[in-house]
Amino acid sequence: MFPELGQIALIIALLLAVLLSVVPLVGSLTGRDNLQAFARPLASGLFVFIGLAFVLLTHAFLTDDFSVAYVANNSNSLLPWYFKFSAVWGGHEGSLLLWILMLSTWTLAVAIFSRRLPSVMISQVLSVLGMVAVGFLLFIIVTSNPFDRLLPNVPVDGADLNPLLQDVGLIMHPPMLYMGYVGFSVAFAFAIAALINGRLDAAWARWSRPWTTMAWAFLSVGIALGSWWAYYELGWGGWWFWDPVENASLMPWLSGTALMHSLAVTEKRGVFKSWTVLLAIVTFALSLLGTFLVRSGVLTSVHAFASDPERGTFLLMLLAVTVFASLALYAFRAPVVHVRSRYGALSREVFLLLNNILLVAATLLVAIGTLYPLVLDYLELGKLSIGEPFFNLTFSPLAVATGLLLGAGIFSRWKKTDGGWLGRTLLWPLAISVVVSAAVMVGYGGFRPWAFAGVFTASWVAVATGWDLWLKSASRQGRVAGLRRLSRSYWGMVLGHLGLAMTIAGATVVSNYGIERDVRMMPGDVASVGDYQFVFTDIGERQGPNFTAQYAGFDVLLDGDKIAELHPEKRQYRVGMSVMTEADIDAGLFRDLFVAIGERLSEDAWAIRLQYKPLVRWLWLGALVMAIGGFLAIADRRYRIRETAREPRPVADAPKGGAEVLS
Repeated sequence: MFPELGQIALIIALLLAVLLSVVPLVGSLTGRDNLQAFARPLASGLFVFIGLAFVLLTHAFLTDDFSVAYVANNSNSLLPWYFKFSAVWGGHEGSLLLWILMLSTWTLAVAIFSRRLPSVMISQVLSVLGMVAVGFLLFIIVTSNPFDRLLPNVPVDGADLNPLLQDVGLIMHPPMLYMGYVGFSVAFAFAIAALINGRLDAAWARWSRPWTTMAWAFLSVGIALGSWWAYYELGWGGWWFWDPVENASLMPWLSGTALMHSLAVTEKRGVFKSWTVLLAIVTFALSLLGTFLVRSGVLTSVHAFASDPERGTFLLMLLAVTVFASLALYAFRAPVVHVRSRYGALSREVFLLLNNILLVAATLLVAIGTLYPLVLDYLELGKLSIGEPFFNLTFSPLAVATGLLLGAGIFSRWKKTDGGWLGRTLLWPLAISVVVSAAVMVGYGGFRPWAFAGVFTASWVAVATGWDLWLKSASRQGRVAGLRRLSRSYWGMVLGHLGLAMTIAGATVVSNYGIERDVRMMPGDVASVGDYQFVFTDIGERQGPNFTAQYAGFDVLLDGDKIAELHPEKRQYRVGMSVMTEADIDAGLFRDLFVAIGERLSEDAWAIRLQYKPLVRWLWLGALVMAIGGFLAIADRRYRIRETAREPRPVADAPKGGAEVLS
């Protein structure tokens, strides 16, 4: 009975989504307030029924209802309850339902927290989100029903959850990632609404900016969690493989970063309006592209969910309709927006424009490297593999250039910046960055060109950000009073830039100075990795809740002193007899020591992977700091100021943008 109720809930949600996409939009176009008033109740109803469907599917997993095909294929009675809970989104159908639940959550959030917006705008925004919901609800009901039954032939037990997914990473990574993916639908909806009503002004940018920043923050956390999960779970010790699905998450993050900065220019100066709208459309389209790649079967990946051509065709049609309809509206409405504004070559506008160009170039690079082999294969023109060497060679220079530009742009001013003053201001950050980079090269034992470039870029961004903070905190009441005076959005920018510097530093150092060794070892053997000695002490066996594990014991020595004890495992799961490698890691702020068991080579000998990973934790800590900066930025008071009837003055008449006047 419960699965049937879940199916009914999805159908009702579809009907509500259709009403949400039509009724408020008609009301906004005809000026009928009574129709616009339906927007928020319909958004609430949509969330309630999708949430009900999700709860009922979760109930099926927790009660081992193997009459539901999706439960039978992705769970087992021996599975711990917390993995049964996360198994709800461990397969295609459930993860899609989670995607739709996130969409309804964002829709409800917009309905609740946008009460100060004009009713016409919010009606159109919620209608666009309703249209997106219609597409995905049709997809799940027609092609991917999670409540399909296996009646009357109900299996005694389930096929079990993929052992790769029986990890805390499954509990955290997909929800965070989907919150980021789906969150960009709000920026997309605001952009489409602005095109419909022709209101591409500073107020629109201010309304859209916090939602974009929040989605970007969630996506940053989601990508970092996925990297961290792969690092310890797959047994390779890698943190980024340029896998097509990894790239699919990176592309909207890059374009979303460009969108955030472009929205800042539109809000502050009233320029780049058409470009900002286009970025909002492209960013959401890239989120949909990631969904298509994961679920269409066009690629083979540890991240892929499905390989059904019917599903792939449906998603491709949804992507095509979204992109073409959006771009058609953009082509019709955007050219009428004309803004005349003059700004100097060293102005903040120019620095942010160059920032956008580099980020878009990086997005296109990743897109080409990801999609080109798929297109060749589809056209039967041959098979081509584009992997790490290509991306490292092409992406790294763009990342370095973006960081260097960011460090200089921090000190720029709107409209015009004095070149002499800017040059003098940058002298101290430049000198400190050179000294820090040289010290890092000496500390890690050798100069490497790309290592120096990466470390210098990270130092440059961090020092420039800190120097700007020092300058802006100057006050007659003292430095503490000056720091308190700074806005939350500024502190968010500081944390965002510092987090980026940490991530660049971590990626650079671990890539250039990390040490990996694959060795043959028996109990009693000693292997050295850098300054560390790994002593293979013993091998044993233990029972887990649904697996049997062989574990190895290792003592880690530094200068003869024992500093850690590690126990990596080789697990064999009872259902399906899958074998998984579980590494053990001695984690630290400045280095990780990584041990993983490979294949058994003889009665007593094993293949062992030993790794020294300097600053690898900075990758994920940096992403966390960036996300905290994003959440702090959206708490700025100017996003809580009621919109007034008076339109801000044109940029040509007012040196400051409309948002600055209001705040």
